Amino acid sequence: MPRIPKLNLHQMQTHIPHPKIEDPAHIKGVRTVATLEFTKGVVVVLAGLGVFSMRHKDIWGVAESFLEFFHVNPYHHYVGVFINLVYRLSDVRLWKIAVVAAVYVMLRFIEAYGLWYLRPWAEWLAILSGSIYIPFEVADLLRWGPDLLRLLVVTINVGIVLYMLMLRLEAAKKRHAECLQR
Repeated sequence: MPRIPKLNLHQMQTHIPHPKIEDPAHIKGVRTVATLEFTKGVVVVLAGLGVFSMRHKDIWGVAESFLEFFHVNPYHHYVGVFINLVYRLSDVRLWKIAVVAAVYVMLRFIEAYGLWYLRPWAEWLAILSGSIYIPFEVADLLRWGPDLLRLLVVTINVGIVLYMLMLRLEAAKKRHAECLQR
């Protein structure tokens, strides 16, 4: 009967070790995306705190002060959407929005953490989460027409998805080549 070799703890890893990445362009590119994802999470946290702080206040007075301070045209489409949204908020709706925002923020921060530390799962997460938004962004672009902000958002999102996909395909090709050498 063949003898079964003993395994030490290092041989019993349950996860695939992360390949050492030495390409400075890869590191810089992925960390740039990580910073962008982290920034998106921070923006949602700040926006959520701002909306939450406006509960039980004169929304019109707050909105007018805000618009006046930033010299924003109150008749601009986005301003109307913002005011309409905040005006229709009830406590129940506010808590629902808060839960969705919290999940979104956690996803952004987890993705940013994984990308910063060059984890392959985070690259897959960036592909998945970015791909989910593209149809909505394109529909928004078609519905309201192209403007600089919409075009920029769609372009950046598609660019990130394609970049992450390229990195994952290169990693798969590299693993395949290493397997063939063995």
